[in-house]
Amino acid sequence: MFGINIIGTGSYTPKLTVTNDDMSKIVDTNDEWISTRTGIKLRCLNDGEATWYMGAKAAEKAIAAAGISPEDIGLIIDSTVTGDFYTPSCACVIQDHLGAVNAAAFDINAACSGFVYGLDTAKRFLQTDDGLKYVLVISNEILSRFVDYTDRSTCVLFGDGAGAVVVERSEKLYSSYLFSDGSGAKVLYAKKMFPQHPFRTSDAVDYGEDFTKEDQFLFQDGKEVYKFATKALPTASKAAADKIGLALNDIDWFVPHQANIRIIETAAKNLDIPMSRFIINLDKHGNTSSASMPVAFDEAVSDGRIKKGQKVCFVGFGAGLTMGAVIVEY
Repeated sequence: MFGINIIGTGSYTPKLTVTNDDMSKIVDTNDEWISTRTGIKLRCLNDGEATWYMGAKAAEKAIAAAGISPEDIGLIIDSTVTGDFYTPSCACVIQDHLGAVNAAAFDINAACSGFVYGLDTAKRFLQTDDGLKYVLVISNEILSRFVDYTDRSTCVLFGDGAGAVVVERSEKLYSSYLFSDGSGAKVLYAKKMFPQHPFRTSDAVDYGEDFTKEDQFLFQDGKEVYKFATKALPTASKAAADKIGLALNDIDWFVPHQANIRIIETAAKNLDIPMSRFIINLDKHGNTSSASMPVAFDEAVSDGRIKKGQKVCFVGFGAGLTMGAVIVEY
């Protein structure tokens, strides 16, 4: 079996912490409503850090934990929907900051599923390039870039942060499952500015009839996203496990996308897996999109919950719509 070995983890979250009581001062909500419906108590919000900077800080920790030099890294994959530039990629800016002079670098966008997409992409590069030794996978998000802080249904959900891992090839257990449903793109999106060149003859903006929100703030159809999410987590986990004939009960830890505690509880019930085997940190971070899985993983590795040799299932869902799971032996 061709797999990967995670040899280093790291994370970074902004120091600015916003409580539910803080949120109640700007929108009509309260701690009880947010806590009972989402499981979120706190979220860390950007206070001047760039997306690339947060990713670089998480990457520095992962590289140090791996015990390698930045020059040893042959590829950097950055998952983000909130990059600082249209171009260059976050990965390229981070490459320069780290001094990873021998690495190719590019970004991917699979929204909240981005970490599993990035991890699986890293595995496939390692599998096909004998000269590639280490891949750095980063997920970094500043969702406060496009969250509408007058919309109480969405602004309480999201936070900012970054996580990173360094991986190498190995013969360890590995399986993955990736899936997308573009027909659901309209239920979770944020528009970019429409071209404003001086030769335009029309004021019309053609994003497609399904993308009706007029501004660039995040739009979420909560009911539709919830329906998709509660199916996506168990579907992706089972599909990845079935590929290698692995029983779900043989997985030591599930590290899900940290979106909503009710979604995770429903997934656990459908999988018949106790919540005690799910790594949860959304109470302290909120939904940090693709960063949520690697941040939660780094915290669980750092505090000793996740140990070497244990089987871990990363599983997520997000805009696109996307879903995915990666099962590894840590």
